[in-house]
Parts: sequence; C-alpha cells; structure tokens
Amino acid sequence: MGAELVGNHILLVGITAWVLAQLLKIPTHYLVHREWNFGLIFTSGGMPSSHTALMTSVTLAIGLYDGFGTPLFALAFAISMIVIYDAAGVRRQAGIHAQRINVLVRELLDGHPVSQDLLKEVIGHTPQQVIGGMFLGITVTLGYWFLLP
Repeated sequence: MGAELVGNHILLVGITAWVLAQLLKIPTHYLVHREWNFGLIFTSGGMPSSHTALMTSVTLAIGLYDGFGTPLFALAFAISMIVIYDAAGVRRQAGIHAQRINVLVRELLDGHPVSQDLLKEVIGHTPQQVIGGMFLGITVTLGYWFLLP
C-alpha cells in the first residue's frame, strides 16, 4: 500500500501543490502586511488558494497521466469547478458577512466588560488568490510531468 501511494503521481502532485500553497501564504502575507504570520500554514483563505491549487493540479495531472477524454478527468474537472466557485464565491461572501458582523459586535460591546469571540473573516478567496492557486497548481503539475513522466 505504501508503495502504491508513493507511486501515485497524481496524489503527489496534489499534495505538493497544496503544501506549497499553504507555505507561500506566509511570504505573500508578509509582502502585503509587513508582518510574519506562521499560523497561516494551518488556515484557509489567503494567497494563493490552496483549495484551487490542489484541485487544479489534480485535475491537470489526471488529464496528463490518464487522458483528457476519460470520465475521471470529466469528474475531476466538475469537482474542481465547484471547489473553485465555492472558494471565490460562497466562502468569500461568508467572510464579508463575518467582517460586518464583527463590526456590529465591536460597536455593541464597546466599553462593556462582556467578551465575545469574533467570527473568522478570512474564509474565502479573492479572484486574484484563486488565480494564484490555479497557476501554482498548473506549475506544480507540469513540473512533475516533465520530471516524472
């Protein structure tokens, strides 16, 4: 079983793209905010989108290794579109709602000793973050394709 997992190029491509996306969130956050936040490795949201990088890399790898005309590629493509739409659409809107609710909570509780947990605001991606994830996924997959055909 271990040898099968190590030999599964499509799985390795996906894991590599996802890990790289999570690691790249730290320097990209630093470039924008001028602060190091190593906790971003374990969070969703941010640049680049690890969800998009994972799905783009796996989908492209399936096409390259198994063929673009296969039912498996069609399924991977369909799931990728759902994940990417969700990352940039639904989850982004949920993050915007969380920001506005947090402002309301701060205003209501300002000066009061009551403490409330704020909602997580970075749960979705901007279009730029999704595109960054797509490019990362494509780059990782093509790197594997040329190195491990």
